[in-house]
Amino acid sequence: MKSAIVTGGAQGIGRGTVQHLLDQGWRVGIFDADGEAVAEMRERLPQAPLFARTVDVGDESAVADAVAAWRGFAGDRLDLLVSNAGIADPYTGPIEDLALETWRKWQDSHLTGGFLMTRACVPLLRAAKGSIVFMASTRALQSEPQTEAYAAAKGGLCALTHALAISLGPDIRVNAILPGWIETRDWQKAGERQSVEHRPIDCEQHPVGRVGTPQDIAATVAFLASEGAGFITGQQFVVDGGMTRKMIYAD
Repeated sequence: MKSAIVTGGAQGIGRGTVQHLLDQGWRVGIFDADGEAVAEMRERLPQAPLFARTVDVGDESAVADAVAAWRGFAGDRLDLLVSNAGIADPYTGPIEDLALETWRKWQDSHLTGGFLMTRACVPLLRAAKGSIVFMASTRALQSEPQTEAYAAAKGGLCALTHALAISLGPDIRVNAILPGWIETRDWQKAGERQSVEHRPIDCEQHPVGRVGTPQDIAATVAFLASEGAGFITGQQFVVDGGMTRKMIYAD
């Protein structure tokens, strides 16, 4: 049975990815900082080959302990690391008011977490000839105002992707997904879940005619982990319904 760890796997894109991999017959580990969401996933999927643990991926010792526990659960098997964890809110306010502590919090949750998880998992991934998928963002390529910490963290993941692809190849392939507008409000833990209805203008911004879903990203993750992607490494895949290709002029 193939095995994967998905960080930030208890809600949103991560939750959709976990469900997709389980549906495809994978053994899956969830590493997520939200203990309530982790417990909900355990309760919802009691019979699944699921390892769910509360982990702050920006904490070096917490990552080491969690990966050691995963080894016991999965028999030292790891075919895929999906580094998806990170603070989802991109807005941190005016740069002149941005505290260093806040900046570091955003970098640790996305970029440092990606580094720590990769470092801990490389021996297992190398043994399995596995792969890594970093969850970056189209915000690594374009921005709204007051999103510097988030954009820098996501841009760092893109750079880490190509650096690791060179360092870890040919044993481990490394790629990044850059999601656009992905609707995750209906993929949160029960206390924060919302029903969703998009306006026509929301859909019309996308050449495909709709807003994205976690399943769209999960399917891309599964492809990048498959043998069909065996000649792909060091790449960035924008999955945004074509939104970043559409020129927009203000009236």
